[in-house]
Amino acid sequence: MIQEVVAVRNLKKSFKGFQAVKDVSFAVHRNDVFGFLGPNGAGKSTSLRCMLSLIKEDSGEISLFGKSMQSSRREVLSKIGSIIEKPDFYKYLSAYKNLELLARISGTSVSKSAINDILEFVGLEGRENHRFRTFSHGMKQRLGIAQALMHNPELIVLDEPTTGLDPQGIVDIRNLILKLSQEQGKTVILSSHQLSEIEMIANRMVIINKGKTLIEGSVNELLNTSQMVVRFQLDDAHRAMKLLQSDFQIQAKSSELKQELELEIDKMRIADVAECFVKNGLRIYSIEQKRKLEDYFIKITQDL
Repeated sequence: MIQEVVAVRNLKKSFKGFQAVKDVSFAVHRNDVFGFLGPNGAGKSTSLRCMLSLIKEDSGEISLFGKSMQSSRREVLSKIGSIIEKPDFYKYLSAYKNLELLARISGTSVSKSAINDILEFVGLEGRENHRFRTFSHGMKQRLGIAQALMHNPELIVLDEPTTGLDPQGIVDIRNLILKLSQEQGKTVILSSHQLSEIEMIANRMVIINKGKTLIEGSVNELLNTSQMVVRFQLDDAHRAMKLLQSDFQIQAKSSELKQELELEIDKMRIADVAECFVKNGLRIYSIEQKRKLEDYFIKITQDL
């Protein structure tokens, strides 16, 4: 039986007349790596802040571990570790001393060996005695994740954790999130504005834009659909359009200026269409294919 760790329904939040979140709903299941996807300014951080009770929502229902944050806030938060925006630490203390001090402030009892184990897990072994101010951006992000793990939470919430990282840093954080899920059995919510990042590590996802939920479901089901958006660049788009209508009964969009043709088609028929064009003497210069969801995400991003 699927257990909902997070259930958010009809969330709304305004700031001085600006409605940052208009109607956001989503559910996170136990052991999900859940992608919280949307362009910059979509309302992702505000939604997560409401979910974690960092700010008060105007209306809507928020349930974590089957309990209301309003009535069981302390119990619920004890099961959550999070990084919202960038992590920050005492610059002149070492990684180890920062974690030790923050554990003491929060009242978390953690042994020296446990702190070292966490630092090793996030890839900071050998740097535990180095001062925070000497760390790269990627190392700071990993130390932030280490802090979120100090009380052994069940749910980890990461808000845009790869922003500003170089390619290797992105890979390191991606692998760390997968380890959290696969080796430690954590449920992870990962906020991002990049579809490709979510595709690589999430099993379920929601897309929001302009403060509203647009689509939610399994990443495989949403991304591996057989229906594709295909763009052909060829020497005669007008003639190719006629062939599509007569031989396949397919309507397409054409740009005679660029000699391009765009159509929605099952991926199993792409080869048949290309073969038809070639047999009828058309020259194909390129074939570009995208999943419908990818095209949709690009469209809503550009619509801002």
